[in-house]
Amino acid sequence: MFSVKNVSKRYNKVLASDNLNFFVNDGEIAVLMGPNGAGKSTIIKCITGLLRFDGEITVNGYENKSIEAKRLLGYIPEMPAVYDLLTIWEHLEFIARAYEMEDGWQNYAEELLKRFELDDKKNKLGKELSKGMQQKLSICCALVHRPKVIIFDEPMVGLDPHAIKELKLIFKELKAEGASILISTHMLDSVEDYWDVAHIMVSGKFAATKYNNPDNEDEKTLEEMFFEITENKSSSDE
Repeated sequence: MFSVKNVSKRYNKVLASDNLNFFVNDGEIAVLMGPNGAGKSTIIKCITGLLRFDGEITVNGYENKSIEAKRLLGYIPEMPAVYDLLTIWEHLEFIARAYEMEDGWQNYAEELLKRFELDDKKNKLGKELSKGMQQKLSICCALVHRPKVIIFDEPMVGLDPHAIKELKLIFKELKAEGASILISTHMLDSVEDYWDVAHIMVSGKFAATKYNNPDNEDEKTLEEMFFEITENKSSSDE
């Protein structure tokens, strides 16, 4: 699991994350939703150790910037960043060496490449890949070391229908294996019904938190809640 306690992040006069508190348990999928500029990517970059912040973030009890935490963490950024002069396979080998993985990782790497239809492109250089292929490679690189906590920032952008289907299956598989998963998205249809808890962000804060409780027919749907909050916010800003 991982937890975020009293985390704030300011860019000059803009408070991008305003005293956020939440956690994601083992075997749980949490969704971070909100319009563009709500602060979703900022808190994700804080969790993954890419930004300085005020507050406390732990990954399985380890401070998030520690080596122990980074070994447990997988991160798929919104914009994939691949190495121009490494092949697809060399990217995965680089990750395996960075995490000091023993022999055996190759089989899982091959499986990931096959699922994302990259297995016949292993010798392609990073600079030869389309944006969609870069995104698929980014997902493979983040998963190959079998992290316990996985952070996805707009993971569906640029993916073809087959890759989207595989990624949704992987979400469910990771959940069943006990991983803690956070998915940031503004695409409501991409999270469907497999989430456990959803946080709706507006202006750096959580405007609402909803738990997936399909048995309660009186509750508003996630879609209804999302549009009610974000459209009211847009109206109040005018």
